[in-house]
Amino acid sequence: MTEKREYRMEELARLAGITVRTLRFYRERKLIPPPRREGRIAWYDDHHLARLRTIAALLDRGHTLNGIAELADAFDHGRDVGDLLGLGEPTEETPVRLTPEELAARFEGQVSAENLAAAMELGYLGTDGDELVHISHRLLEVSSALVREGIPLGEVLQAGARVREHADALADLFADLILRHAPEPELHRLRPLARSVVEAELSLALDRRIRKRTDQAAGTEAAPQQS
Repeated sequence: MTEKREYRMEELARLAGITVRTLRFYRERKLIPPPRREGRIAWYDDHHLARLRTIAALLDRGHTLNGIAELADAFDHGRDVGDLLGLGEPTEETPVRLTPEELAARFEGQVSAENLAAAMELGYLGTDGDELVHISHRLLEVSSALVREGIPLGEVLQAGARVREHADALADLFADLILRHAPEPELHRLRPLARSVVEAELSLALDRRIRKRTDQAAGTEAAPQQS
């Protein structure tokens, strides 16, 4: 097991590539947690060093200190990974571990305290020490792809919350259907059938929506001009 390292203020500042004065400023702004005190000596650990490196990375990406302070507060008060995963990891989804700067890189300029708190409330994100844990690799990839297409992260999260409501209702529907005719263990075995139905119906619904909008656009173009 790796032994926990601790540092005096001067050593921590040197390792983080900052001055002692800057370190004191960050501590006063509550950008890093308080150190462990032993008499008059303040001891810092690898948690503080990781946070300082995260601050440097976020500053390099254009985040302000005020924005970083809000992120740090949301990070420190967010749900931890135990709450996120519950009794165990998802059976079909793969959680993803990220540093805060890696998350910022995926959603350039949009990882605000508000969005971070929304993602944690939705159950997408949890914290584990100095890392973030996203509940699903697939959802993370889709969310970042939508943001790259120009859709604001806040709206992606709002859509995710609405989809969650419909998904819960669909899960209840299929669970009730299966359990009326099969014992409890069959629910897990038959879940791919339920997923296939939902995927097919969503695909058909998107087809209908695209055709409708295409027909509406064609009708508008064909309408006679008023003289």
